[in-house]
Amino acid sequence: MLTLPTGEFPLLLQNNYDILLVAVFAVSISFIVPKLWKRNTNVRGSIPGRLGLPFLGETMAFLSATNSTKGCYDFVKQRRLWYGRWFKTRIFGKTHIFVPSTKGAKMIFTNDFVQFNKGYVKSMGDAVGKKSLLTVPHEGHKRIRRLLADPFSMNSLSQFLKRFDSMLCQRLKKLEESGKSFVVLEFNMKITFDAMCEMLISVTDPALLQQIERDCTAVSDAMLSFPVMVPGTRYYRGIKARRRLMETFGKMIARRRSGKESPDDFLQSMLQRDTYASDEKLDDEEIKDNLLTLIIAGQTTTAAAMMWSVKFLDENKEVQERLREEQLSIMRNKPNDYLVTLEDLNSMSYGLKVVKETLRMSNVLLWFPRVALNDCIIEGFEIKKGWHVNVDATCIHHDPAFYKDPMKFNPSRFEELQKPYSFIPFGSGPRTCLGINMAKVTMLVFLHRLTSGYKWTVDNPDLCLERKSHIPRLRSGCPITLTTLKHGD
Repeated sequence: MLTLPTGEFPLLLQNNYDILLVAVFAVSISFIVPKLWKRNTNVRGSIPGRLGLPFLGETMAFLSATNSTKGCYDFVKQRRLWYGRWFKTRIFGKTHIFVPSTKGAKMIFTNDFVQFNKGYVKSMGDAVGKKSLLTVPHEGHKRIRRLLADPFSMNSLSQFLKRFDSMLCQRLKKLEESGKSFVVLEFNMKITFDAMCEMLISVTDPALLQQIERDCTAVSDAMLSFPVMVPGTRYYRGIKARRRLMETFGKMIARRRSGKESPDDFLQSMLQRDTYASDEKLDDEEIKDNLLTLIIAGQTTTAAAMMWSVKFLDENKEVQERLREEQLSIMRNKPNDYLVTLEDLNSMSYGLKVVKETLRMSNVLLWFPRVALNDCIIEGFEIKKGWHVNVDATCIHHDPAFYKDPMKFNPSRFEELQKPYSFIPFGSGPRTCLGINMAKVTMLVFLHRLTSGYKWTVDNPDLCLERKSHIPRLRSGCPITLTTLKHGD
């Protein structure tokens, strides 16, 4: 008989409180509603799938997949096997349709704000805030997006590039000199977090960085959780962490308005607009919600993509060597203490293909959620007002109709022009990811320093995914050991 050591059972309960809560709720309801599932596959124009109970639907199965080492997308893959490429389900009380085609993607992305609006599960919206660029209604989105654009301008990217490259060189050298294995995901999460915090709010103090990072992690963990404020759940911890972050950002704003601090960063540029007209500035709630959004979005997705690039390059030595040759050719005429420039990045044509192939294969943004503003028809399927339609980037990126041998890591495939809407790692249309260029810059600099300065061995080949994550990340984090690349290697 399996037994747990004293003290582990309470910990097990705490770590899986979300799942247990849903399970108890589901069992209780099952006594009241005898017929749990209903399929609707015979009506013309209808989408096959199960809606299940009102509100609960298949939430339990979705959370179970999220809590597994296969990742939340396993929920989607299973239903494709049962119903076909198009299917419907109900999660957290909302009907969800997963859209697997470029035609569907085009219709949805090109009709943003007209027929569709952004849609997130409640827990995700609560985590980032009502005035986040990710969740704000149509009327405020264009203004906020325009005012948030400064950190992603070419001038700002050039400054960010120098700081990030300098930080990266120092930390990689220190790791190599130690001779110890390190986890790529943790390393990249930390360095991208530090770089974003320095650029946005000029925070470099280790203690404050640690506090903000810990709270941001709790907020991120709450994004795909059952949205009830019960102590011990991920949602509860995430909302509590969000409140602490809002208080921290509020204190920063107050100190700057009092004249005690005035660093040259994104936050200061927003506060300098205090006397501007209302449509030319952000209010304090908008500033705080979007600081949180930018930090989390800039850290988690980019760090995960860099982790996947290391894994893919390790498994494909020919690709790794071709990339290394390109990067070495760029550094040959540079002084020893050089920093990468935007002009250097423009010379990394194969490096950019590696970035694109990494994003296609890894799909750090699994799908793009929208809500139908009116009844409509997509490829003959009837969509009702209020339904969530998810543009399934993962399905499209792995479709053999667009990518020959789609599960093979082959950056050279991007030498050919892709069919419209077949490559959408950053979405498309008016809601295209604001950080698209920053993500590419960060990944290119990381790949340049890694391949031109080092070789590495992966110390744990485990392919299982991290549990409870809203983006696919290796459970191991991809631990590696570096060795300096010697002349002639």
